[in-house]
Amino acid sequence: MTTPQSSSLIGHPGLFSFISARALSAFAIQILGVAVGWQIYAITHSAASLGFVGLAQFLPMLICVFHAGYAADRYNRKYIVLCCEILEALTASAMAYASFIKALTPTEIYILVGILGLCRAFERPAQQTFLPSLVPSAVFPRAAALSSSVFQFACVAGPSAGGLLYGLGAGVCYSLCAIGFLLAFFSTALIQLEPQTRLSLSPSGMTSILGGIAFLRQKPTILGAISLDLFAVLLGSSIALLPIFATDILHSDPLGLGLLRAAPGVGALLISIIYARHPLTRHAGWWMFASVTIFGIATIAFGVSRSITFSVILLAITGGADVISVVIRSTLVQLGTPDTMRGRVSSVNALFIGSSNQLGEFESGMLAELLNPTAAVVLGGVGTLLITGLWMILFPSLRRLDRLEAITPETV
Repeated sequence: MTTPQSSSLIGHPGLFSFISARALSAFAIQILGVAVGWQIYAITHSAASLGFVGLAQFLPMLICVFHAGYAADRYNRKYIVLCCEILEALTASAMAYASFIKALTPTEIYILVGILGLCRAFERPAQQTFLPSLVPSAVFPRAAALSSSVFQFACVAGPSAGGLLYGLGAGVCYSLCAIGFLLAFFSTALIQLEPQTRLSLSPSGMTSILGGIAFLRQKPTILGAISLDLFAVLLGSSIALLPIFATDILHSDPLGLGLLRAAPGVGALLISIIYARHPLTRHAGWWMFASVTIFGIATIAFGVSRSITFSVILLAITGGADVISVVIRSTLVQLGTPDTMRGRVSSVNALFIGSSNQLGEFESGMLAELLNPTAAVVLGGVGTLLITGLWMILFPSLRRLDRLEAITPETV
């Protein structure tokens, strides 16, 4: 998987451990997503219940996001991630045990998934600050692409494994998730980070906690990038509805659902590998808008597809398009933010990502319940295209963004 360029990055201390921890955690989350989606739809046969799973993950993030960012800037970020990964392993173990004894109800699923959402709320902003302290800024875009490629490989393997293992029972899937979180804990423990510039006790109160919002208001390029991702994926997300498409529209089984869940990761993995070898050198802003446009068009086509093969291809296209915007956005957020602000800005970024993913799942589930799954996905894709056009007008500095390696807090 490594290239001549990317292989040299592995030599940076802690990078391999960071990528391993992120991939293992992603692998576990993806398996859990397949198991939870199939299990709760099998119990309830309700599109709304799929939406509530996303809402259960999103609400803890919404409530804790600013405090999580403040904690990442004030306290040891590595210890925060380690605590979250242990709690995730324990939560997955509880889900496994309850499934083995056939005692896991929808309400308990929502509660346990909510605990995982709480962990992710604190884990993401702390973990996202690791990479800038592990590699020089000159190679950060390639390091981000390498990290993304391994992450996407996990996103491919996770759903596929979940679809295969679900035949053995949800408890087996959740047990593997617990092992994945535990291995992520050990990988994180091996990371040696440079001493962070911690936020002092003096700037306390809501002014300090909300510092990420105040910072982004002064940086329209970064704000435009993360808000574009928010609204595009919020409207265009179809992940929550995949159990319905697999079961009722494409007439498939848990393995088919696993293939559909894995497809975006396949596309993202391929594009990440290409990007690691051939990173963007110019016109990053235009590339970002083009990638979101492709995402919207592929989403519309997926909504009307009735072939599982064509549907898998279209979802792979959405994943490939999304990874381009992810690399550009993560480079902007991490290189364009001072170290003392990275936790709080990353928490806002995590909220936007969580909103687009988990809240997008809730929006898709509710809209599918009111209309139908096809209409929900098609309307979401159209909304993504409209948002892209509007953002090109509202954020001209993002449209003019050129070289990613030249990004500093002073240049954005």
